[in-house]
Amino acid sequence: MIYLDNAATTRVRPEVYDAMKPYFCENFGNPSSVYQFAGESLQAVDRAREQIAALLGAEAREIYFTAGGSESDNWALKAVAETCAKKGKHIITSKIEHHAILHTCEWLEKQGCEVTYLDVDENGLVSPEAVEAAIRPDTILISIMTANNEIGTVEPISEIGAIAHRHGILFHTDAVQAVGHIPLDVRAMNIDLLSASGHKFHGPKGVGILYCRRGVKLTPLIHGGAQERNRRAGTHNVPGIVGMGKAAELAGEHLEEWGQCQASLRDHLIERVLAEIPYVRLNGDPQKRLPGNANFCFRYVEGESLLIMLDQRGICGSSGSACTSGSLDPSHVLLAIGLPHEIAHGSLRLTLSEDTTREEIDYVVDELKKIIERLRSMSPLYEDFLRKNA
Repeated sequence: MIYLDNAATTRVRPEVYDAMKPYFCENFGNPSSVYQFAGESLQAVDRAREQIAALLGAEAREIYFTAGGSESDNWALKAVAETCAKKGKHIITSKIEHHAILHTCEWLEKQGCEVTYLDVDENGLVSPEAVEAAIRPDTILISIMTANNEIGTVEPISEIGAIAHRHGILFHTDAVQAVGHIPLDVRAMNIDLLSASGHKFHGPKGVGILYCRRGVKLTPLIHGGAQERNRRAGTHNVPGIVGMGKAAELAGEHLEEWGQCQASLRDHLIERVLAEIPYVRLNGDPQKRLPGNANFCFRYVEGESLLIMLDQRGICGSSGSACTSGSLDPSHVLLAIGLPHEIAHGSLRLTLSEDTTREEIDYVVDELKKIIERLRSMSPLYEDFLRKNA
């Protein structure tokens, strides 16, 4: 198997798995209990909080554990809407956000909020000028993702954060695809709230964090116990938290090395595909993109058929977000960057890890060429196109 769907999820690294194991059967205490045995679990949770804070340039007490990125996104938007309701009800976001943001915004609109959904350019970039132009006296939150989960474009987060702060507005970023892959510093980047998920950078599934800058009021999304300083009820997922902490530590130690490795292979993949397969488009910004992301649209090809044929050859890829893989509609991200439906339907996202090899990339491109040729040979639209351009 050649796994090129690391934007959907990553394998748990052996070091992460080893760090987690003692907290299943040996140190299984509930960190909220008062006896000494439970204290070992509490120390592990606190250590993980420090490891994740270090990766983000944050303070440990600004890290709140959640069940994943979607919960963190929901929490950030709903908490700000609640705490800032007297100031206003206007939120600014973009049309290419993850559905955890877009669907939360839709829910908030039903509660009386107003949301501005910003357009992006053909590469998926949000314009800082457009953000500033959309600000109103009643704007309470700007939420722009750090990097897009489908096309890999990295947004100008520092500039947008500076604009938000200049106007006294809170700034949230969905950094689920970025944390552990590119350098982030919440202070330098003017970030007030940040969402992340452990399984996107070799941690376990089912655990995430919300960074909340000290001084920003955060009301609970989940009520019950007093965990997470009375802000997020529920018994801690100690093994998951420990795993995410270890994954953050490893990412911090190898960020530059792993990033360079992925970017080199990504560029090799993109160069071969664009040079050797006709009528293909690279989606996303050519330079401002995640190191492991390559997203293409192949004309006269159906993305679902492409994925099935890749799978038959032992290659795992995606046509977009894993959260919408069952949908027959084209990607909202590809439509937002201006692609027509018929081209957006022929998309393929290949996302690498530091374990990906050049030999794997070359095999994938070789097989991809054969698959595209076969699928187009069965397409009447492609036959018409060739006749018209003969």
